Amino acid sequence: MTDTSFTIAGRTFRSRLIVGTGKYSSHAVMAQAHEASGADMVTVAVRRVNLSDRTRESLLDYIDTARIFILPNTAGCYSADEAVRTARLGREAGLSNWVKLEVIGDERTLFPDNEALIEATRVLVKEGFVVLPYTNDDPIACRKLEEAGAAAVMPLGAPIGSGLGIQNVNNIRIIREFSRVPVIVDAGVGTASDAALAMELGADGVLMNSAIAGAQEPIAMAEAMKHAVVAGRLAYLSGRIPKKMYATASSPVEGLVGR
Repeated sequence: MTDTSFTIAGRTFRSRLIVGTGKYSSHAVMAQAHEASGADMVTVAVRRVNLSDRTRESLLDYIDTARIFILPNTAGCYSADEAVRTARLGREAGLSNWVKLEVIGDERTLFPDNEALIEATRVLVKEGFVVLPYTNDDPIACRKLEEAGAAAVMPLGAPIGSGLGIQNVNNIRIIREFSRVPVIVDAGVGTASDAALAMELGADGVLMNSAIAGAQEPIAMAEAMKHAVVAGRLAYLSGRIPKKMYATASSPVEGLVGR
């Protein structure tokens, strides 16, 4: 069985795993984790990149841009205007016209402000951006973001950095069923089984940062996540057996001698 290509806005990626660049003990460890993950798209917070003095060391120096596509993000923005300005800054600095759009609505939970997120999506799409918005696991919000022109929708599995895994399995399944654009589960992944579950539910990809960067062995965890995403995708394509209340014998009893 062969997988279908993973394509967003006409760009095809080899890996369905997208990783971040924050919280690593060093840039060198980050680079090794990226290599082990097999990811060919990484997300970078525009506000963490020194855009004014490119002669100084930057985390961008540790990303193989010949192999890895950079997805700028608007982390830390709390209004639509702020997020739009940050996206424009990243594009003007030559990072990309793609953006992982984040508009945070609450400091403690870091849940998105969906109303402001939809507003910012409309503005940026009109300006030619390829917008991938981070949103709640709300099918209605995802539909409105798609209608606003989002190239993909990125519902959270659980709060950012929580490691709780997917908390609302049914919502992710519903979002995938009705979405006409790629669905990428973003935030809340803690370990490989969480990534596999996201893919088994039909997600087109998984984005994570803390689960790898915060692991005791980030490079080994990055490799585990690579395999989990592949396994989960293959299981989804294979079609699991239905769940039943009672047992079904592995070996049929019909035709056995003595029955």
